[in-house]
Order: sequence, then structure tokens, then C-alpha cells
Amino acid sequence: MPALNVLSNMFTTIYNNETRRKRECIVLPSSKFASEVLRVMQKHRYIGEFEQVDDGRAGKFRIQLLAKINKCGIITPRFSVKKDAYFNWERQFLPAYSMGILLVSTSKGIMSHHEAQAQGLGGVLVGYVY
Repeated sequence: MPALNVLSNMFTTIYNNETRRKRECIVLPSSKFASEVLRVMQKHRYIGEFEQVDDGRAGKFRIQLLAKINKCGIITPRFSVKKDAYFNWERQFLPAYSMGILLVSTSKGIMSHHEAQAQGLGGVLVGYVY
């Protein structure tokens, strides 16, 4: 699954640069899926601005880091989750109820589990950030 490999590389790069106290990092390759995940992370203020840079190959992202990520990762295998069952997955992947987000792939795109719960959507778990 190429999307999981891209997401895994992205999370690993971001996490490693966060622990080194860097201000920005470069993630390769770029993809639409990764762009949607970064948009959700930016919306919840885990990262700052990001831009896609065309390098003549697969492209890359330049991401501004805000030193707010303690841990991030992908969830494999991708578990299906019903619209009223997010609480169980929060307990499994997040350290506290109000700390962090689960990234969910829904029929309306990638979003956090808070947004999916508010819209009454189920989906497939992709990753977590806290």
C-alpha cells in the first residue's frame, strides 16, 4: 500500500525532526493523501505552514514544525470504525481523552475523529497524533 508507506515516512520524518528541535523539515515524496493528512494536522495546530515543492521527480513537502508533537504514527491494519465507536479507539491509541487526534479516512475525505464524530461519520483509522 503506497499511501501507508508515504504516510509512515512522513510521520517518521516529522517525529525525528521534532525530537531534534528543528524548525522545519522536508518530506518526500508528496502525494494528495499526504497533503490531506498535513491539512488536518495544520488545522489542529500540530504543524505550521506547509508547501509542496516540485523537484522534478515525485515532489516533496516543506513543513514548518511548531514543537507540539509528542508522538505520531500510522495504524496498521486499517481498522474500520463505526460512527459511535471512537471512544474505544481513543483509549487504545491516545494517552488521554482530550489529548491528540485520530486521523480517519471517511467518505468526505481525511479528517480528525472529532470532526467525523460531529458529522456522524464512520470510516477507517489511518493514524494518530498527540
